[in-house]
This record gives sequence, C-alpha cells and structure tokens, in this order.
Amino acid sequence: MAERRSPLRRYLSVYQYTWRAIGLVWATNRRLTVVFAVLTVVAGLLPAAVAYVGKLIVDGVVLAAASGSADDRWQALTWVAAEAGLVALLAASQRGLDVCQQLLRAQLGHRVNVMILEKALRLDLGQFEDSAFYDKMTRARREASYRPLSLVQRSFGLLQNGVALTTYAALLLSFSPWAVLALCVGSIPAFVAETKFAGEAFTLFRWKSPETRRQVYLEVLMAREDFAKEVKLLQLGRMLLERYRSIFDRLYARDRNLTVRRGGWGFVLGLLSTAALYGAYAWIAVEAISGRISLGEMTMYLLVFKQGSAAFSAILSSVGGMYEDNLYLSNLYEYLSEPEPVPSGHATTGPDPSDGIRFEEVRFTYPGAETRALDGVSLHLRPGDKLALVGPNGSGKTTLIKLLTRLYSPDSGRITLDGRELGEWEPEALRARVGVIFQDFVRYQLILGENIGVGDVEHVTDRERWQRAADKALAAPVVDQLPRGYDTQLGRWFDEGRELSLGQWQKVALARAFMREGADILVLDEPTAAIDAEAEARIFQRFRDMTGGQMAILISHRFSTVRMADQIAVLDQGRIVESGTHEQLLAREGIYERLFSLQARGYQ
Repeated sequence: MAERRSPLRRYLSVYQYTWRAIGLVWATNRRLTVVFAVLTVVAGLLPAAVAYVGKLIVDGVVLAAASGSADDRWQALTWVAAEAGLVALLAASQRGLDVCQQLLRAQLGHRVNVMILEKALRLDLGQFEDSAFYDKMTRARREASYRPLSLVQRSFGLLQNGVALTTYAALLLSFSPWAVLALCVGSIPAFVAETKFAGEAFTLFRWKSPETRRQVYLEVLMAREDFAKEVKLLQLGRMLLERYRSIFDRLYARDRNLTVRRGGWGFVLGLLSTAALYGAYAWIAVEAISGRISLGEMTMYLLVFKQGSAAFSAILSSVGGMYEDNLYLSNLYEYLSEPEPVPSGHATTGPDPSDGIRFEEVRFTYPGAETRALDGVSLHLRPGDKLALVGPNGSGKTTLIKLLTRLYSPDSGRITLDGRELGEWEPEALRARVGVIFQDFVRYQLILGENIGVGDVEHVTDRERWQRAADKALAAPVVDQLPRGYDTQLGRWFDEGRELSLGQWQKVALARAFMREGADILVLDEPTAAIDAEAEARIFQRFRDMTGGQMAILISHRFSTVRMADQIAVLDQGRIVESGTHEQLLAREGIYERLFSLQARGYQ
C-alpha cells in the first residue's frame, strides 16, 4: 500500500514551497498582496454575474418583443446597462490585477536577487571554488527572480477560477448535475499530460545547468574587452564560436524533443476537452429546441458551460503550473539552504600583542585535492618583522595567506595572532587588522579614488586617505596623468572610462593595501610583477620605511625585493624547506642560493 502511495506523496511534496512563496510575496509588499487577493476574488465572482444578467437580457428582449410593452423594453435595457456596468467592473479588476502583478514582479525580483547575493556574501570561499555550487547558484539565479510571483499568481488564479467555477456550477446544477460532471472531467487528460511534461522539463533544466554555464563563459570570452585582444591575436574566435554553437545544438536537440512531444500530446488530449464542450452544446441546444429551457437560459448555459470549461481548465493549468513553479523554487531554496560558516570566534584582542603571528605545524588540503597545499608549516613573525615567502608556483605561498586571513581554516595545527588562535577571533576584527593585495587583484569598474578606497570600506570615500595611500604606493603620478584625477572612471564598461596599464593597475592595487591605516599586518602577494625594477626598488624601500612597526608578509619572485626582508622562508610542495636572512640562505647554498644565482645571471 505504501508503495502505491509513494508516487502521490512525491507529487504532493513538490507543493511544499507554495506557502513559502506566498510568505515571500507578503513580506515584500503586504498592501499590494491584499489588493491582489481582493481583486482576484472580485474577478472570480463577476463572470457568473455577467452570464446571469445576459440570460435576463435575452429573456427580457423576447418578452418585450412579444408584449410590445414599454415597461418590458425599459426592463430589458436596464439589464443591458447592468451588464455594461458589470463588464466595466470586471475590466477594472483585471487591469488592477495586471498593475499589481507588474509592481510585485519588480519588487519581488529585486528581493529574491538580494537574498541570493546576501547568501553568497555569507558563504565560505571554498564553496565558490566548487563547480557543483556554481550550478546551484546558476539554477537559482536563472529562475528565482520570477518563479515566486508566478507561483503566487497561479495560487491566486486558482482562487479566482475556483470562485468562478463554484458560481458556474451553481447555475449549471439547475440544468443538470451531469453537465457539471462533464464540465470537470473533460479537462483532466490535458492536465495529466502537462504535469508529466512539467516534471520532464525540470529534469532537463537541471541537466542543462553546467552546459549553460559553459555557454555563458564562452560568451564572456568573446564579448569582454579584457579578453578581446588575446582572442583576436590568437585567432580563437572561430573555435570558441563553434564550441558555443555545439553546446546550443546539444541543448536544442533535447529541448526540441520535449517540446514536440509536449505539443503533440497536448493537442490530442485537448481534443477530449473540445469533444466534451461541444457535446454539452448539442445537449443544451436540444433542450432549448424541445422547449424545456428558454432562449435566455440556453444562452446562459452555453456561456456558463464555455466559461466554466475554461475556468476548470485554468484551475488544472494553475495546479500544473504550481507544480512546475514549486520544482523550480526548489532550486532557490536548495541554494539558500547551503550551509554557512558558523562564526565561532568573538575575540577582538589577544592576550599577548608582543607575540605576533605563529604558524604551528599547519596542514591544509583544498577540497577535492589529493595532495596537501601546506604540510606541517611552522613560522613565527614578531611585531615589526618583515617576512618574505619564496618558492615555485604551487608551493603554498598564497594558500598560507588565505589561512592567515581566515578565508580557509587549517585541517590541523594552529595559527595564532597575539597569542590567540585565529578561530577565536571575530572575523571582522581580524580582517580589519590586515591590509592585503593578491596577485589576481580585482580591477573595479569604479572611479580611481574608489578603486583605492575599497581597501578600507569604512573609508571608501575618504579623499585624504586616497591621497595618503597613493603616496605610499608611489601611485600619485598615475593620478596626475588622468584627466579627472581621483574622479576618473576606470575601465571601459562605462562612459568616459580610462584603461590603465598593468603596471599602473598594480600601483593602484598596492595603494589599496595602504588604505587600512589601522592595520598592523600587511600582505603583498606578487604586488609589483608588472612594475619595472627601479620603481619596484623605490616602492619597497618606501614600504619598509613607512611600515616600521607593522608586520609584513611579502610574496615575490624578485630577489632584489626579497632580500630586504628580516626573514625569508622558502616553500616547496607545501613545506618550509629553508628559512633565514638573505645572507644566511646564500651561505647555506641550498634552493634559495640556486634560485638567486639563476636570477642574478639573467641580469648579467
């Protein structure tokens, strides 16, 4: 028995999001939701009233024609005026529903997108590096902005047509209960087919998500200015476009198959509804011919049966549509239910500010990776110390920085700041103490000043801080070269935007790291790779002079810069294989000395 009920349970369980969607619309705009509901009921009641008054008009006209009485003529005209008023009221209610839907659509779409973005801001960095997570986000963003309102519209449409069908059924019962049964049964086959195909369409939608995301990526490669020059020079356009077309062909083949089957079955099963409708027409016509019902009653029953059939079909369509909307809403709530990191720390200070930063046997493996990114790393950085990290690409240098800033948490071992483990710190308090620039820094399509100011969001519009940060990073000449100085729009996405060279962008990004004047930890991950050697030497000499009391961690492949550090740690395959000062490491004649000598010979 349980086995026979399980498909029904699965079908009904899909509707679990209906009340959540209604609650979402209610929370978005309560007044509009109430108006929407009232107009829905009014629009449901009026059609039956119009049909009934239509009967009175026909019977009144027949009576007036037979009697020739002026009173009968005025009575018939009165019913005409009454119907005109009801039709006008029905049109007003329908127009009001359209206005409510448009206003709610805009507000609800914005609200849901904000919910999606707020969720994204609360998630771990590791989730953004998971392709399955991106598929969830893509599915949620593609449909969620309109599905909740669609579900509410269908729910209210169900109410509207339910009210209308009840009044139609009451009128038809005076003709025959069998007419009511015929009205209901005729629409069921089409409903079953639509529900089945809605489930198939949702399955296809989920299957398409990764391929659709790949298609979007190819669009970006071919249409974004920061990819355009390489795509053109390497003549990649034709290859990328062919891949884009190939993805479309695969997706279209599945879409076409479903669309054709859905349309074919919809037509065949729709013929059953048409047969029921015209069978009822013939029945009513026979009853009128035999004199068992009046001409006005025949007109009313024909109209009621036609509109009742449409209302019942609309009810079933709403139920099927709600089934489909609920399926798609499951994507939204699946995404919104993604686990969020639970802030475990609340500390804003440590017990020993003189202890600085410690890594103690820290190990970390990226999700899905087979080898450790860090394997037993231990180091100590005291206040005022400058540490340089060197080593081949993939040795774990940037990973160490991600752990220090709590973008990730170590698998084992401890990281402490001021004698307190990082997990005990409040994330906001910890990150407020760190000024950081990564090698893959973001080039914001904002004005120059804000591109610097984002380094400290609390002072993002502070022009004096912009200037001080630009001076420290030797970015002031970049400002002077631009037509509107700090107010110059950067990038090509918006009007009057100016593009900078990579070296200029790096100076702007470096200034961003200096915005946090209260930070006592500065992290520079390959910050000057595109800057000439002379400018780099001046930047880092200035950097050292201006950060005397601050801890600094520098990642660089240029040994002219690295040698300025108090400590140098050499990483290889996630381990610190050498550490010491520049002179100590040269004397050791290990990896550092070999790399330094190779680079030095390149300048000879």
